[in-house]
Order: sequence, then C-alpha cells, then structure tokens
Amino acid sequence: MTVNTCIQPPQFLPLSPFYQQRFHLFTQKPQSLKPTKKSCYFSTTACDNSFKGSLFRVRKGRIRCSVSEVEEQKEKQQQVVKRAYPFHEIEPKWQSYWEKNQTFRTPDEVDTSKPKFYVLDMFPYPSGAGLHVGHPLGYTATDILARLKRMQGYNVLHPMGWDAFGLPAEQYAIETGTHPKITTLRNINRFRSQLKSLGFSYDWDREISTTEPQYYKWTQWIFLQLLKRGLAYQAEVPVNWCPALGTVLANEEVVDGVSERGGHPVIRKPMRQWMLKITAYADRLLEDLDDLDWPESVKEMQRNWIGRSEGAELEFCVLDGDGKERDIKITVYTTRPDTVFGATYYSSPLYLSLYLVLAPEHSLLPSLMSLSQRESVEEYKDLASRKSDLERTELQKEKTGVFSGCYAQNPANGEAIPIWVADYVLGSYGTGAIMAVPAHDTRDYEFATKYDIPIRWVVKPDDDDFSDSGKAYEGEGSILNSSSSTSGLDINGLHSKVAASKVIEWADTTGNGKKKVNYKLRDWLFARQRYWGEPIPVVFLQDTGETTPILETDLPLTLPELDDFTPTGTGEPPLAKAVSWVKTTDPSSGKPAMRETSTMPQWAGSCWYYLRYMDPKNSKELVDKTKEKYWSPVDVYVGGAEHAVLHLLYSRFWHKVLYDIGVVSTKEPFKCVINQGIILGGVQYTAFKNPDGNYVSADSADLSGEINQEIIPEEKVIKSGDSFVLKGDPSIRLIARAHKMSKSRGNVVNPDDVVSEYGADSLRLYEMFMGPFRDSKTWSTSGIEGVYRFLGRTWRLIVGSPLPDGTFRDGTVAIDGEPSFEQLRSLHKCIAKVTEEIEGTRFNTGISAMMEFINAAYKWDKLPRSIIEEFVLLLSPYAPHMAEELWFRLGHSNSLAYEPFPKANPDYLKESTIVLPVQINGKMRGTIQIEEGCSEEDAFRLVSQDAKLSKFLDGKSIKKRIYVPGKILNVILGFQNIKAGVR
Repeated sequence: MTVNTCIQPPQFLPLSPFYQQRFHLFTQKPQSLKPTKKSCYFSTTACDNSFKGSLFRVRKGRIRCSVSEVEEQKEKQQQVVKRAYPFHEIEPKWQSYWEKNQTFRTPDEVDTSKPKFYVLDMFPYPSGAGLHVGHPLGYTATDILARLKRMQGYNVLHPMGWDAFGLPAEQYAIETGTHPKITTLRNINRFRSQLKSLGFSYDWDREISTTEPQYYKWTQWIFLQLLKRGLAYQAEVPVNWCPALGTVLANEEVVDGVSERGGHPVIRKPMRQWMLKITAYADRLLEDLDDLDWPESVKEMQRNWIGRSEGAELEFCVLDGDGKERDIKITVYTTRPDTVFGATYYSSPLYLSLYLVLAPEHSLLPSLMSLSQRESVEEYKDLASRKSDLERTELQKEKTGVFSGCYAQNPANGEAIPIWVADYVLGSYGTGAIMAVPAHDTRDYEFATKYDIPIRWVVKPDDDDFSDSGKAYEGEGSILNSSSSTSGLDINGLHSKVAASKVIEWADTTGNGKKKVNYKLRDWLFARQRYWGEPIPVVFLQDTGETTPILETDLPLTLPELDDFTPTGTGEPPLAKAVSWVKTTDPSSGKPAMRETSTMPQWAGSCWYYLRYMDPKNSKELVDKTKEKYWSPVDVYVGGAEHAVLHLLYSRFWHKVLYDIGVVSTKEPFKCVINQGIILGGVQYTAFKNPDGNYVSADSADLSGEINQEIIPEEKVIKSGDSFVLKGDPSIRLIARAHKMSKSRGNVVNPDDVVSEYGADSLRLYEMFMGPFRDSKTWSTSGIEGVYRFLGRTWRLIVGSPLPDGTFRDGTVAIDGEPSFEQLRSLHKCIAKVTEEIEGTRFNTGISAMMEFINAAYKWDKLPRSIIEEFVLLLSPYAPHMAEELWFRLGHSNSLAYEPFPKANPDYLKESTIVLPVQINGKMRGTIQIEEGCSEEDAFRLVSQDAKLSKFLDGKSIKKRIYVPGKILNVILGFQNIKAGVR
C-alpha cells in the first residue's frame, strides 16, 4: 500500500524548486489532470516526462504524493548540495559539444607547413569486462600531451581503434554459443562508450578495427609482399597439441604442461605451419635500436631477445661401441671455443621449440641411443615434451637428463666424451646441441655435479684462485690444461680472447669447425588453428599441393560465416568445416585448389595499424605516400611494458620490410616509447592464525606449517613504524600487499563508478597525481577524494560559493582589473612548471604546481580575468570538462581546444629574494633570505634578528663585518678569553 503525506502549497510551506515546478503544472495546466476511477487522485500523464505516472490528491488546497517520491527527491537535492562542483552537468555537456562539432577531428588534408605531433596508445583489445581504472592511466597521459600540442600550434594525430581478433573472443564464443563477431562488436561499443565518458580527445573519425575486411585486406596484402620476397614460408614445427580439446594451444594457454582451460594434458606435436623470416632482419633490428628514444630497459630486452653472439661451430664425430669413428658428426655452437679442452660430456636437446625448424642433429637422436638406454631416453623425451621452453630453461629448476649410451670424440684432444640428453638445452638456439664445460658454465656445473661427471678446469682467473669453490667460473682468464700433440692445438698460457681466436683458426684450417655468428631470435610462427583471425590469402593446388597466392585484386579474402566454429578435434582448423569456402580454383591456372584453413595470429593486425590511422579510408593503397611522409614516425607511443619485446619487435620487422619496398619513408615506426606503470588494487592486509585460532605476528609465523590466513579490513589496521599491525593488538604484525587488479581477487575498480561519484576530470587528475607516470602505484579512494576537493576549490574560487540550494550562479567572480606583480609572478611560475612537467611526462608535479597556484590565489582580494583565463588554459589538458565550462563562463563562445597555450614570461620568473650564507669568524653558521640590493646594515640586522644566528652574537663584541653583496656576510667577533673569575 502507498503511504501518503501532505505537502502544503508555497503559501503554507516552502517547497523545493522541484515541487514548485510541479505545483506550477497543476495550477497552470489543470487540463492535464485526469481523475483515476472514482477516487479524487489524479494522474499526471499529460505533464512532463520526469513526473509522468505519479499520483496526486488535491483536497482543500493541498497536494498529496507518495513518501517514496518525497524521499527520492530529497536524496537528489542532498546529492546536489554535497557535490563539490556540478560535474554531472558539465561533463555530458562538453562531451556532446566535442562530438557534435568534431572538435578533435584531424582533417585529411592538413597544413604541412605546421609541425606535427603523432601520439598513440598501444592498440587495446576490447574485452568483455570493459575498462578498469588501470587502463585510463596511459590514455590520460597521451590525451594531456595531445591537448597541449594542439594548443601549441601542432597538427595532432591522436586516434583510437581495436585489436579485436584473437583467442579470448573465440573462446568466449565457444563457451556461450555466441558468434565472436557479435561479442566483439558489443565489447567495442562498451569500450568506446567508456573512453568517451572520460573526455579523451580522440579523432573518432579515424577509428579502425582489425576485424573489418577493409582493414585486414591490407594485412593480407602485406603477407603477400612477404611471400613474394621469400620472407614467408612453411615448415614442420612442433606445436602444443591438446588431445582432449582436439586443438592446438598457444603458449599462453599452457600452464605446467596442461591446458589452462580444463587442465587437460598437452603434448608437443609436429605440424606444418606458416613462418615469417624475421631472422633475416636480425642485424638491422639490433643496430637500429641505438638511435631510438626508448627506455634503455626495453632496448636491452630486445637486444637479449635477438641475442646476437659470436663464437664457433665445432664438429664432434660420433663413436661406435668399439671407440671407432662413425660416419656421423654433430655440430655444436659455442660462444667459448677457448674452453674446448674442458668439454667432458656432450648434451643434446630433445626437440625443437615452437618457433624453430627441426635441427639435423635432433633427428639423429634415435640413431645415437644405445639399446640399453633407448627406453630411458624415450621416457625422458616424453616427460620433457610436456614442458614449455620457459620451464625447461628456468635457471632455478633442478637440472635433469639421461645418458644416451653413446660417445663422441672431442676434436681438440681426441678424448671420448659421453653424450647426454638434457631438457635445459633447446633446439631453438644454435645448432640445438651444446658443448658442456662444467667448470665454466653454471648450468653445466649443476648437471655434472648431480650425475658425477668429471669436471676439468681450463680457465684460470687473472686475479683469483681457480680451485674448486663449489661453483663454476664463467669469466675470462689464462688458459691451462689445454694442449694436445694429437691435434696440434696448444693454447696454454693464452688469454681467453686470444685462445678463442686461435681455436677458431685451427678448426677452420683442420676442417673441425668455423667461426659463426648466432642469434637467439627464431623465425616467427605465423599461423593459428583457430577461426577468429585473418584468413591467409593462399591456395594449394589439389594435384601437386603447390602453394599459390591469391591475386591482390581479389583481396580481401573474407572470413566465412560459420555457425560451428568449435575445434575439429582432428588438428584441422575450424575453417576446414567451411567446405564450400575451402574448395576453390587457382586464380592463375584455373585448376582445383584448396584454401589455407589456418588463420593469422593476433599479432598480425597490430603490427601496422599505426600506418592505417594516417589514411584510414584509402581503398587503393595501404597509406598515401604524402600522408605517410608527413606523419611518420609516431612521435610518442605509450603502452605497457608487457609489450616491450614481441609486439614492438614484430612491428619493427614489418616496418622495415615496408621500408624496403617503398611503402614507408622511415626505418623505424616509433620515435619515442614510454611504458606507463601499473595501477594495483587497494592494499590488502593479511593476518595469520595458528591451529588454535589465535593471531600470530607475521614476523614469527611459520608459513610452511599449519597456519591460516585472514584478510583484515582497513578500519581494523593501523601503521606502526614501517609496518602495519592490528588496531586491537599492535603486537600482531600484518602483511600488507597490493596486487594487480583482477576479477579473481575481487579488487577491480570500475571507472564508471568513479566517474559517477567524482566525475571524469577527478579520475583523470588522480591517475596523473598518484605518482611518477612510469612507476607502479596503488589505488586509493581517499586519494581521489583529495584531487576532487582540489577541483572543487578551483571551481569555487572562480565561480563563487554555491547558492543555498547547492547550485552555482552563472558566470565567474573574475574582474577586468590589472593584475599585480605578485599575481603575475605566481601565474608565470605555474605556467613554466606545468609546461615543463607535461613535456617531461612528470604529470604529478605539474598538478602540484597548479595546487600551489590555487592556494596562493585564495589569498588574493581580487581575481583578475587575465590571470584566471591563463590558468584555465593550463588546467585544460588535465581537466578538460571543467576548463571548457570555466572558459565559457568567462565569456568565450568557442572551445578552448585550439587556444594558444600560455607561455611563461622570464621577467616574472626571476626571484626577488636570494639566500645569503652567513659566517661567524669564518665558519658557516647558517643562511638568511634578503632582497636583491640589500645593504650591509639591513643584512646584519636580519642576522641579529634570526633566532639561530643571534645566539652567536649575544654578549660578543663585533670586530668587523665582511659583506659581499648577494654572496656572503662574515661577522668577525672580538676575542674574549674568559675563565672562572679571571678576565
């Protein structure tokens, strides 16, 4: 039942504006009232939509309405009063204005005489979960830079799009039965809506998605160029095969040898796959890093991934059971040929990694195993096949292996050395076989120690004892135990580098090896047995199996619509189910052919998207040469450090290929790369309990024993020194830790909620204020409240205090008077600092400068319009919605987006006061602040008044003063030798 209360009309009871408006409707538009049944209630169906459906009773000049509505409107009024400023009105207003007026659209044809600034966010994948507050960190930074550069007169390219192909969408589609095209479009719409709600100044007219045929037409075109130049080829390589799921899994889908989804066993299985010959560009990828303005850590990661090394390939002849040479030689790559005499065993990998062609010596393993060891080797091979390369090469893991039952001959001294099989050796590096020297390699040392293999020292440190210290010596030094009359090789006494050169020369002369440059970088596996990806534009002739590219004029080869896109269970890709699509004819010969059913990996579309933004609607070429020449390279590229290797490396590879064929004009795609830090979830406090249920301090808890953990709410925690303890029992120390935001931990913060409560400008400002942009930071709700208060203070300073009902008057409190010198000085110091800090991506300290300005401005009697307008322009890159509204209230009809950014006047940056060092009897005792041009008398008077310095002068005679204006004041005291009772 609806409970009613009575509300008096205005002459009896003051009504809120809400009810005054509604009461006005009744008094002015009685025709809108319709009686409901026989009662005297009326329905406002003809009134305004916001009040439609409400029930009122008119009796004796009174209006009745439901209590629930009274409370609802009361709560709305309280929210208005509580808001520091009306962001809920401002932000939608200006977002609508920007979209309607296409404020941030970059024209297709720009004035190329102006400087350009191309700032780009790393391509986001539109997941179903939408954004969390960690995502806008980088987006806000690039937006601040884009807004600054527009105001500085640059042509700015600041686009956004979607890396929308890939495994997550397909996996979700399989689980729900929803086509990935549908879920992808829904996710994109959600992401776009969230990004727009944060006021980012993207040129949405250039929006692209990797799933659109007009985009992946050019991804396929690039593949055909690679194929023409021999940079795309097919090879038999091992993949992660899950029999239970009937599909090939990517590396990231395999955890501890089982599938991430379902926990099914995964084995390594050879399959014919497409590969891209990135190794052909290894040297250029390495050399061109030096000229890039990238974090040194990122460049070092790329150098390590490319892994260029110089060494030698040495050949070891396999011996039969009688110790005689067989017609089999194993080639070993080593970076330390100077240690060849220290080789006491030979180790071979089991199989290639996912990214390599099977090495010849791997195929020899079956012919190397002795009958007695064959079963052990096969068992070991099976166990190792379930491990990833990362697991196999983990430095901390225990080394395992098995003896093959066979021996090889060391070419340097003729000794027979055992051949072992060990999973820490990868077929993906070198020849897939190593020359193990346990005395001088940590991994080999651990292996040899475990299996009681002899260790021979052949390198003596220059400044240390070489005796067995329980670990390998991996450095250089003088060579010993390295001479053989049989081979004629003697390197004893030589330094490592000289010895290495001599070994290589000997090997080349005798036919036992040669100098070799090697790379860790492997060719790029460029095929996935999945549905949701770009089709590979080739066909295979049915009669010969010959590979033929489709014609460029037939691009794009579109992905067929499939109702059943689940894995086939046979290893064939899901596209094999599209029989009518697979069966085709060769475009050149007209012969029957079959289409490729594997698709491109997710990396493909994100390798070149930055070029398409320059010319997104061009149907005739990938990018217009004139536009590419103007906009290339990307000036600032911002994204997570997790993309520091593969994405950047693959993009650089494709860019260099495009450079070689004349599509692009620069050797590198990204001039400056910046990695933003991670925003972690709120701090989580963990307490420990013993089996009796009593709390145990974290510093004394036996975490390996029977112990229980309990999450403690923040209100029950206090800080004690550098630790956190229970408020109720400070003797119990807690573990305080912030984790990366994830659904499983329940610490994800939705930006929509933050925007609803504090506004988009507060979120933007807080993410920039949390700390240095490149550092990881912990989310804190109290922190965002701080910047929200700052914006509220800024608003009230310029607009004035709120009216009694919580609203604000129109316009501002700024006046047209001339500013004072101090006001100009305060402003220009702020301008200089904010400009410098934005350009240096030190956004947090730029905000601090604006806070200092607002603090100073609150002490002024008047706010000159010229000062406030300049400050509003300073604020605009950080808090664009508020700045636009203030600019409008200051009397401007157009957006401030292209207004000139303030420039600091050096005349106002000079300090009028200086710090003067003060000496007493030649010894530094302190400093005082003086005005420029301060006289000696004034300076001495300030010293006499200073609490610290005056103590040295009390009761003393002054012999003389030495004053260097603006530099130093030295006070020389008269000597007084005072002892007990004696002067």
